[in-house]
Amino acid sequence: MSELLLTYRGMVYPWQCDHMGHMNVMWYAGKFDEASWQLLARLGLTRRYMLERGSVLAAVQQNTSYKHELRAGDIITIRSGVIQVREKVIRFLHEMRNDETGAISAATDVTAVSMDREMRRACSFPSDFLKRVRQHIADHGRIDPEEIHDTLPQATFSSASSIPRPS
Repeated sequence: MSELLLTYRGMVYPWQCDHMGHMNVMWYAGKFDEASWQLLARLGLTRRYMLERGSVLAAVQQNTSYKHELRAGDIITIRSGVIQVREKVIRFLHEMRNDETGAISAATDVTAVSMDREMRRACSFPSDFLKRVRQHIADHGRIDPEEIHDTLPQATFSSASSIPRPS
């Protein structure tokens, strides 16, 4: 079992915030996507590797939970790990943390399918990739799935009364 790998470091910029002053969901998705490609590349599934084998990877499901708001200037880190790998499917987890507080700001798990580039049908991952990935299944047992996917507002969220109402 492996620990989660560092796959992203960055910050929240003012233009990534919505009218309520916190990072908009489209930016969470974008940062998680960048972390996905970093994770896959570290496991050997690079653009070149896929081109040479005539394959692509297609995300078929993504479940995201938003735990604590992020605001402009917050420094963030994403750590990622493979939860499961099968012949044609890989499932991985990302945790986005606010570096100042250490709190999980958001978490997502992604299911992706290996596909033949020309046939546009699911195909098996190469055996060398499967062998390599199976050695890196994340020790995510320390993460309570009920906690990650509990989308009820947490104590650090602003109260509804602090959101300005239009006149």
